[in-house]
Amino acid sequence: MAKTATRRGGRTSARRGGRYTPPTPRTVKRSPRWLPYLIGLILLVGILMIVLNYFDVLPDSPTNWYLLGGILVFATGFALATQWR
Repeated sequence: MAKTATRRGGRTSARRGGRYTPPTPRTVKRSPRWLPYLIGLILLVGILMIVLNYFDVLPDSPTNWYLLGGILVFATGFALATQWR
């Protein structure tokens, strides 16, 4: 009887037809250079609005309206940050 050949070791060549690799885009979307500064400023204003509300520095504070405004300003900065490329 003939011996059957046994394969030892791993794959020696790359497999054909592996995962799909999408083509590289022809144009790369870039954000304006001023956008990170705007994001940082908006986030900082939101945080300051919340903190100054609790330190009773803002007029008629502490109120929930300053808290809500600070959260909305901060959320706007966060939304802008997710679109930065």
